[in-house]
Amino acid sequence: MVAPRYVPGARMYCIGDIHGRADLLEDLHGAILGDVEGFDGERHVLYLGDYIDRGTQSREVIDMLLDDPLPGFERIFLRGNHEQAMLDFMQHPENVAGWLGFGGRETLASYGVNVSLFPLMKELPELARSLAAHLPDTHLAFLDSGLDSWRGGDYFFAHAGIRPGVPLDEQHTEDLLWIRDEFLQSPANHGVVVVHGHTITTEPEMLPNRIGIDTGAFHSGVLTALVLEGTEQRLLQTGPEAA
Repeated sequence: MVAPRYVPGARMYCIGDIHGRADLLEDLHGAILGDVEGFDGERHVLYLGDYIDRGTQSREVIDMLLDDPLPGFERIFLRGNHEQAMLDFMQHPENVAGWLGFGGRETLASYGVNVSLFPLMKELPELARSLAAHLPDTHLAFLDSGLDSWRGGDYFFAHAGIRPGVPLDEQHTEDLLWIRDEFLQSPANHGVVVVHGHTITTEPEMLPNRIGIDTGAFHSGVLTALVLEGTEQRLLQTGPEAA
């Protein structure tokens, strides 16, 4: 079996789900800058999405990413299901109230929105308007601009994964952002190695057809980056429990 290869002459740092942990992201950026020192090729960094929710520093994460913390890198930002849920909530709050229960409350608090002032379902539109009023235009533009997927060499990057058997250029956004079991349990050769987050594992999963790097940073304290260069695959991790 031929080893997958990244873009010739480039090195990729692919960062897993951050979920409101600006402290860990800052540490990981520092580790990346130390790791890349002396490398003369193209420097790429790709974020797999889920910047917000669950952790308490969603606003700080977006501020950090907008501040260009890795100068000289080509930056690729994917959209995660949590960003999509937040955007959907702002448009149709009554239909996406579930967002509040899987991390939205923490994001609202980080933007200075007091959820307790809107306790009733009928007040959800007012809550969405309050979020819109507190959300900087630059943050909204960032959240709305994330890519569904990106390909580099023999690697295909998507937040959640892909639907097996469907050509890469025909994948649906819902699958790229939300899929789990059909993708995770598939032994299929996808023609590329799919790099994804979305599904938390204690350790990164390095399999022949996929690599999962969501190590549950918001509760584990471990944020993971996959480093790809040529046929090399290795990991950088930061946080109190990182090995």
